[in-house]
Amino acid sequence: MSISSAAAHLYALVTDAPLDEVAIRDAVDADECGALVMFHGIVRNHDGGKGVAALDYQAHPDADRFLRECVAEASERTGLRMAAAHRVGALQIGDAALVAAVSAPHRAEAFAAIEELVERIKAEVPIWKRQHFADGVSEWVGL
Repeated sequence: MSISSAAAHLYALVTDAPLDEVAIRDAVDADECGALVMFHGIVRNHDGGKGVAALDYQAHPDADRFLRECVAEASERTGLRMAAAHRVGALQIGDAALVAAVSAPHRAEAFAAIEELVERIKAEVPIWKRQHFADGVSEWVGL
């Protein structure tokens, strides 16, 4: 697969709607790829030994651009098809907050690329999480 064909299939989205996991998968699916790896970041019910009741995600107005740049640059560097979407707003336990996908000819490169993409998104895209704990206390994470 050429770099240009990988970049042509770019899917990157920051949204307050539930994430469309099928669209993300479809964005990277290709006949020449024998591996398609997806990551689902799911809201869990605990953090740091405390019960979590819900989360709110807030995004910088340019978060969509930052996410698109992360996906495009990683795709161009590797020549692989990549896609990612991050949800913002009020999320409940079990909701998907981040879904990312990578397809590659072989599994090893797909697994390595998805890990690198997710770590880059977490480090570079200006989205912040407010955790609402079961005891009524809340705190911001990532500020």
